Amino acid sequence: QVQLVESGGGSVQAGGSLKLSCAVSGYTYRPITKACLGWFRQVPGKEREGVAAIDTDGTTMYHGSVLGRFTISRDNHQNAIYLQMNNLKPEDTAMYYCAAHGDDCFPGVLWNLGFRDWGPGTQVTVSS
Repeated sequence: QVQLVESGGGSVQAGGSLKLSCAVSGYTYRPITKACLGWFRQVPGKEREGVAAIDTDGTTMYHGSVLGRFTISRDNHQNAIYLQMNNLKPEDTAMYYCAAHGDDCFPGVLWNLGFRDWGPGTQVTVSS
């Protein structure tokens, strides 16, 4: 059974940093180099927002609001992805989810489409 489990969330002051981890278990996405892997976030009452993704060839994509502050990475042997978040802002406060689908990421601005499997989420709270 496919499992994606996030960890690393917490509370931090504006300007601080957090690193989120997502462990991918099961065989559907092994090797994870054959999957599009992403991070999303959602605030109650708002639509889910794509934060970042890493493609099968290691190419990364970012939402404009986090570009230059967040970095997505992948450990192919540990079957895990990470989201390093620096210079956090209060507007980054959200539940963060990792997600996956078993193909190349959709091109361009469509990279946030097609995700089929989701983790339960980890809360990130940034205080001003």
